[in-house]
Amino acid sequence: MGAGHGHDHGVSVNSDRRWLAGALAVIVTFLIGEVIVGIIAGSLALLSDAAHMTTDAASIVLALVAIRLAARPAAGRMTFGWKRVEILSAQANGLTLLLLAAWLGYEAIRRLFEPPEVHGSLVLITALVGVAVNVLATWMISRADRTSLNVEGAYQHILNDLFAFIATAVAGLVIILTGWVQADVVASLIVVALMIKAGIGLIRASSRIFLEAAPDYLDPARVGRDMAARDGVTEVHDLHIWEITSGSPALSAHVLVQPGHDCHAVREDIAHMLDHDHHIGHVTLQVDHANPSVLDIGTGQPDEGHCGESHGPKHVASATAPHTH
Repeated sequence: MGAGHGHDHGVSVNSDRRWLAGALAVIVTFLIGEVIVGIIAGSLALLSDAAHMTTDAASIVLALVAIRLAARPAAGRMTFGWKRVEILSAQANGLTLLLLAAWLGYEAIRRLFEPPEVHGSLVLITALVGVAVNVLATWMISRADRTSLNVEGAYQHILNDLFAFIATAVAGLVIILTGWVQADVVASLIVVALMIKAGIGLIRASSRIFLEAAPDYLDPARVGRDMAARDGVTEVHDLHIWEITSGSPALSAHVLVQPGHDCHAVREDIAHMLDHDHHIGHVTLQVDHANPSVLDIGTGQPDEGHCGESHGPKHVASATAPHTH
């Protein structure tokens, strides 16, 4: 098995908690004030921003909980520990974003036809404060480990909020200068679009992990070819690549080795290659000597002694290309 990653990240985890907790305090403080001002000003844009920031706060809380649970060691039936809790929270956060976007979109369209009175000055001032708050919160979360799907999701949410507050500030300025109150609705729809984009992104990323698909940055076909090209390898099949949690890829495969080669040495060579070239540290390999029939590559006949019905494609060593070391 290749060398593991992340075994010395205890200090990093504690640092992540501090940065996330700090960003949460900043967001919640501003969120309370924004809801009050949004109701007084009659601004849907401010209330939609507040709703979006509520999901930001929720995502940070879930990230903090996930970090704590993920730190628990594997035990009992939880053979991978609690690492996928962050994926559950990311998916819940994505669904919440889409539900809020649907409600705010409905309200925005309704206000297009029945625009209420909006106090542009309150909208502008609150939005400008929101820009400053989001810049601070974005910087704080950027200091945490963004390889985590939760941390990255929280970062992207607050970054989207920053853009949304800029749109809301522009809407407030337009209302002050022209009296066109529909600008508040336009800003709301921009926020809705950002929420939909972030929600779909989180659901797609978390669903890929739940479905145990290979990460976007890894090509199973290439990994299989690289494994089959190692010295002494005849065939690689039952190759599975998935993520235990975001940023933690895992691989298992059945490797057939030419008679006369040391299976243990081949296994160590492949594990080192996977760790060094593809950054896959969690590797489980079943390594066996191939039957002589499997060496006749031209026949295309499976080695009946080894997985006659393997899962997925088989990666066979090239008969002409030299093996790599």
